[in-house]
Amino acid sequence: MEHLPDASLVRADSCATHGDFESRHIIGPIWSRCPACEGARRKAEEDEAANAERRATEARMRKLLGRAAIPERFIGRTFDNFNADTADKRQALSVLRDYSDNFNANSRTGQGLILSGKPGTGKSHLAGAVLQAHIDRDVLYATCLDLIRMVRETWRKDSEKSERQVLAFLSGLDLLVIDEMGVQYGTDGEQTILFDVLDGRYRALKPTILLTNQDAEGLKAYLGERTFDRLRETCRFVAFQWESYRPKARKEAA
Repeated sequence: MEHLPDASLVRADSCATHGDFESRHIIGPIWSRCPACEGARRKAEEDEAANAERRATEARMRKLLGRAAIPERFIGRTFDNFNADTADKRQALSVLRDYSDNFNANSRTGQGLILSGKPGTGKSHLAGAVLQAHIDRDVLYATCLDLIRMVRETWRKDSEKSERQVLAFLSGLDLLVIDEMGVQYGTDGEQTILFDVLDGRYRALKPTILLTNQDAEGLKAYLGERTFDRLRETCRFVAFQWESYRPKARKEAA
């Protein structure tokens, strides 16, 4: 037999916005409010909580991106928005995506990459995609000149950090991306600094991604035999053998 609700616990009420509704007794003098208004209030609270969480996530992401020193131009570059319109580009994309997907395994063995090709071929785009995919880790983007300056600045008398501290910091990063490798003169002093950085990471089993306009022989001439020997052991060479996308991008933007 169906039990009907106690009529004394239910009463008719009216909402200025939604009209008549059935109010139920809760406790003492408290009766339920308009269910439509209550639903709207709960939704507003949920939306505000979601917005607050999104703002906190965005702030945290800005902090992480700032710490990683990823250039503004490369923020938002992903594997999905890389223009892989040829077989060679799709192959490069596949290598970088696979490297990122298997980063834990690559980290355990210190496996890195050398991205070689002309300017504007997407090397920075894909390296930036790897960095941003692992932004929660201790990662850093730097040009080759940035690294040389970081070490040389410790030579000043008023430097707050020693050369040993800077090299230890660079050696301990979970991932270091070095752009514009081979653009400088390749002096003995530069070669020594880069050897110290890359050898430290080699010994610590930390992966490095290098971006260069040089081919293998050109990079070897720039870095020197002993540094290149470290890279040959730990890095996969990925050739970006196509023309720059930048002229086409300028035409499309015009």
